[in-house]
Amino acid sequence: MQDGGVNLRELVLEALLAVTRDREYSHIVIRNILDKYQYLDKQERSFFKRVCQGTLEHMIWIDYVLNQFSNVKVNKMKPLIRCILRSSVYELKYMDAVPVSATCNEAVKLAGKKGFHNLKGFVNGVLRTVSRNLNQITLPDRNQDILKYLSVTYSMPEWILQLWKEAYSWEQMEEVLQSFLADAPVSIRVNPLKTTREELKKELQKQQIEVWEHPQLPGVLYLKNYDSPGRIPAFSQGKFYIQDVSSMQVAIAANPRPGDYVLDVCAAPGGKSIHMAELLLEAQKRQGSDLQGIVEARDLTEYKVSLIQENIERCGLPNIRAVQADARILDKEQTGKADIVIADLPCSGLGVLGRKADIKYRITREDIRELCRLQRDILHTVQQYVRQGGILMYSTCTINPAENEENVSWFLREHPEFQLQTQQQILPGRDRNDGFFLAKLRKESKI
Repeated sequence: MQDGGVNLRELVLEALLAVTRDREYSHIVIRNILDKYQYLDKQERSFFKRVCQGTLEHMIWIDYVLNQFSNVKVNKMKPLIRCILRSSVYELKYMDAVPVSATCNEAVKLAGKKGFHNLKGFVNGVLRTVSRNLNQITLPDRNQDILKYLSVTYSMPEWILQLWKEAYSWEQMEEVLQSFLADAPVSIRVNPLKTTREELKKELQKQQIEVWEHPQLPGVLYLKNYDSPGRIPAFSQGKFYIQDVSSMQVAIAANPRPGDYVLDVCAAPGGKSIHMAELLLEAQKRQGSDLQGIVEARDLTEYKVSLIQENIERCGLPNIRAVQADARILDKEQTGKADIVIADLPCSGLGVLGRKADIKYRITREDIRELCRLQRDILHTVQQYVRQGGILMYSTCTINPAENEENVSWFLREHPEFQLQTQQQILPGRDRNDGFFLAKLRKESKI
């Protein structure tokens, strides 16, 4: 798998080292490498992405297999050799179109090219042994240790399963784990200012992209079999926005009215803010109102604000602005002014492991404790922006009760002037969506 001197497996190795050794974010690493090698064709880009993402998704299972057939345990291996073996085992197991000999030979060559000539025999021996025994791998006994079984089978750290065990049944957990490893489509929201669902669907189908409609949401399409958004003209032209269906529920549940002032306090890259701006325009048109309404999309850093601004300009929305601000610090000028405050706060991300598998290896219990404290600090601050009768939308992309239901219970105790209108924990899987949580709280009166 080479093109113009570029070895795709070497690019995979580069990406896996960046993620597992240097703790960089997988989606950023993969995107940057694909941007650097834009001349790779669709098949080559697909191979690179699939091996990178697949290796990370199945890494606990892969390590379990390697430890059965290697004299040197995975955690004792050189990082580079470990990454070569991991991606090669993924190929052997999940990429039937690649010959076993090609996978083994290329791994040996790559080890030598990177200066590990003395380990070429080791790499070859381990992979040949794995290839002969792949169909006889013995998994942990489900009946004796279901936690260990689920951890290895679905490559999920045991401590995360322990975290979920208090809130979900084993059956629910296994359904979630299966969904994380499933090949899910991407959901997009049609920009009504620039096109219609039918027009966009036809345009995408002409590019051999697989497209179908969401059964309940009229402005939503699902996509499969495409390279990258940047290579789709309709995306660059702002005709659609990529957003998970579960995330869309925030703006839908908030149900903005013409003239509403909406403040999104942690908005980057802008999906919920842009959706809210579109719904404001639709409400104005539907009701024949002169009141346009405005969305202020805030985030902490100049870089994040630039991402929001880029998406605003691409989508061509007139009723939204991007502002740099720290959600933890009270902006006294905004006190009591917002009709709707969106607080989609930093979280553990345990609902989006199907798209960002490296999170499960990166996050720790202490990280989650710190995130819970941060979420509560921000909620305590931003609730002050909600006018009497206004709405606070709290949401996360996690399925951890401590960051969701427990935070809402805490908030209602601390701020009894708010009443819970709706609360929903969306689990990944059944409806082709990410895991997501949202709570709609109305500020009734001062107490």
